[in-house]
Amino acid sequence: MQSSRALFVPLVAIILGTFMVILDSTVVNVALPTLGRVLGADLNLLQWVVTAYLLAQAAVIPLSGWMSDRFGAKRVYLISIVLFTAGSALCGLANTAEVLIATRVLQGLGGGMLMPIGLAVLYRLTPPERLGTIFGLFGLPLMVAPALGPVVSGYLLQYADWRLIFLINVPIGIIAFYVGHKVLPNLAAGQPAGRLDIPGMILGPLAFVALSFGISASIVAGWTAPATVGGITIGLITLGLFVWRELSTFEPVLELRVFGRRDFSVAMVLQWLIIAVMFGTFFMVPLFLQQVRGLGALETGLITLPMAVGSAIFMQIGGRAFDRVGARIPILFGIAALGVAMWFFTRWTDTTAGLELFVPLALAGSGIGAMMPPLSSYLLNSAPRQLVGRVTSLQAALQNVVGSLAIATFATLLQVWSFADVFRVSLVLALAAFALAWTLRRSAPVVSEEGVEAHARPVVHVAA
Repeated sequence: MQSSRALFVPLVAIILGTFMVILDSTVVNVALPTLGRVLGADLNLLQWVVTAYLLAQAAVIPLSGWMSDRFGAKRVYLISIVLFTAGSALCGLANTAEVLIATRVLQGLGGGMLMPIGLAVLYRLTPPERLGTIFGLFGLPLMVAPALGPVVSGYLLQYADWRLIFLINVPIGIIAFYVGHKVLPNLAAGQPAGRLDIPGMILGPLAFVALSFGISASIVAGWTAPATVGGITIGLITLGLFVWRELSTFEPVLELRVFGRRDFSVAMVLQWLIIAVMFGTFFMVPLFLQQVRGLGALETGLITLPMAVGSAIFMQIGGRAFDRVGARIPILFGIAALGVAMWFFTRWTDTTAGLELFVPLALAGSGIGAMMPPLSSYLLNSAPRQLVGRVTSLQAALQNVVGSLAIATFATLLQVWSFADVFRVSLVLALAAFALAWTLRRSAPVVSEEGVEAHARPVVHVAA
């Protein structure tokens, strides 16, 4: 069993890497108008600054599990930090929009693997009775970074230089690499890497990239545009071929057979619903504050801070609750809080201010924080332990697609509906998630290497 210090130090290394990746995915959104002005580019070109980053992540996420098993999780994690940090430095030195887009691809290639690999490493290091607590700490950057992104970006754009929104990652990346190199253990592979599934390696990234491209294109061009229809069509066809390939080979890139487990499938669908509500909220709230309330970027970021504070507090509560009472109770509580927040959002108007803004935002953050560590713990416990590296890759890849689809859908709905109507869509999704959460067991039984349900996982052996 790992001591508190033995768990805490690797956790810090993984949080540093995860934090800078998620922070960077949000700071750029606020900066697009400034980038357009200083680089002399229009929005149609600049949206690729965001899209290229997401597509690069979508391309490498499916490969992260196999690469960890083949080359070692620590080595791949550290190389990913180097790629992301180098990409950040080059982004800060870009002098044209085209160069910035190209360097964002390098950032995405590095950033795409950090979260699934970090999650798999933590799961293998953590004893079952502390899983919720550790995942609560790991979840901090997932919730805090999106809320801090607009604040950091707004401040740097208003009082400093736009290049710093990228260059700020360089010292963080150097620290993350140093700490990771010193403290991350050399874990033995979860399972033999085997031969690389070449068809799966081609079809998987192509499917996720095409779907992400088509969905992202819909935000600017609309759902009937050739880029949107073509991207989604190619994505669905290649996704079908990819699923067929992964189910018919003995050495898949992504292990889709885990969907045959009832606990895993229910938890995954529940997570998709919550991700859709989360991404929709992170997308719509800043837009509402700037377009309807007329607030600036920095002021918008400061107003959304209660969401980050609520998430940070309740992630610790939700994680500890999972360790004591299982998954169902904290998940139901979190979804209920999120649903109540969505109801308040539907009542926002152009005069809403003060506590009418802060309380629902804090409630939404608290709900998300309370449910995510228990849900992640339940999800990984319901998969065979030796497949955790492949499962976190699968989880991250599908989250990327679901999150992109949610943002694109809400952006399209906002063109014809009011903010209140679109927030009602989020409320309906939250109600569906609440109903599904009742079908969860108190806690998913841990599955051993042999695929047998067990009450405790074997002790992790750390390679020398």
